[in-house]
Amino acid sequence: MIGVRRVRSALIWTALAVAVGVPVVVAATSPLLAWRDPIYIVAGLAGVVALALLLIQPLLAGGYLPGLRVRLGRRLHAWVGAGLVAAVVVHVAGLWLTSPPDVVDALLFDSPTPFSAWGVVAMWAVFATALLAVLRGRLRLAVWRLCHMILAVVIVVGTVVHAMLIDGTMGIVSKAALCGLVTVAAARVVLDPRLLADIRRMASQSGRRARRTAVMNGASRGDGA
Repeated sequence: MIGVRRVRSALIWTALAVAVGVPVVVAATSPLLAWRDPIYIVAGLAGVVALALLLIQPLLAGGYLPGLRVRLGRRLHAWVGAGLVAAVVVHVAGLWLTSPPDVVDALLFDSPTPFSAWGVVAMWAVFATALLAVLRGRLRLAVWRLCHMILAVVIVVGTVVHAMLIDGTMGIVSKAALCGLVTVAAARVVLDPRLLADIRRMASQSGRRARRTAVMNGASRGDGA
């Protein structure tokens, strides 16, 4: 039984490494990069890395990767999230250095290329998620998780559509496969009954605490009168 678990764990990690690594290698060795500036190449690869990280994030959030304890999985989820933000910043900054007018048009949703708007929406959702992570201690856990989940859906949808509409360095097959895996992994987490039950439970507990606090405050005001 232990041997079967080890084999299953090894297969899962190997499959993840292949799913993440192959698209990056295909993009890095694309003939379309032959005459590109180094800054443009780095910016493009940063976008590919960001897409690859989107596959890892839901797997960590849902606890689907074998051999990782819950606390370690959450810590890695936070670190991968920080890496995702960094990859997006490098991607956008590199494109800005190579072609500022195109980036300005994209940010103003005035670009003639349809994929730009989807990328900008995903970018702002990534930044909003980073801000939400900073504010975690100031929000109710149920509210925080719900907002985090909604932003995650926006990020995945925006990024996948953005990537699929671009005819760039990523191979068609590897790009479609990675985008499909990202979509399935995100949907698996969002629709996970455990996650939905936790959100409902936390919302119910928060509601009960708020009612108790209101009753106690009312009683205190009554005693003072």
